[in-house]
Amino acid sequence: MSVIQDSDDIVELYESVRDDNSDITWFACVYNHEGQGKEIVAGASGYDYSEFLDMLTDDARVYGYVGVPIGSTVTHFAFITWIGPAVSPLKKAKVSTDKAFVKQLTPSFAKEILADNKADLDYDKVVQMLAAASGAAYSTGR
Repeated sequence: MSVIQDSDDIVELYESVRDDNSDITWFACVYNHEGQGKEIVAGASGYDYSEFLDMLTDDARVYGYVGVPIGSTVTHFAFITWIGPAVSPLKKAKVSTDKAFVKQLTPSFAKEILADNKADLDYDKVVQMLAAASGAAYSTGR
């Protein structure tokens, strides 16, 4: 049984982030009932990465899909799993199985990132991780 409540909404947001003609650069999937539920639903989306980071609270579990421009023309994508430091151990454990259902709907990404500290998701760090994952960091010494 899937924990995804409405996969069509998630797929639509996924396609919007990947669409070169769309302003949407990220979307998030969250648990229903203000994070206390057992089903995953499409959450917010937007174009400002800082808005995505604002969703990552200490008691939240969030699955994010983010498009980041590398260079002037190419966008690379990251699948981000956030487990806030105040999430209970049982809910943390559930993330590993639930994440697989979300990844089935968002299959194309260059880097998967698991984080429980916002510093690990600093925009510049994410850009560096995606550049390295794509092989675009030839002369940077990183």
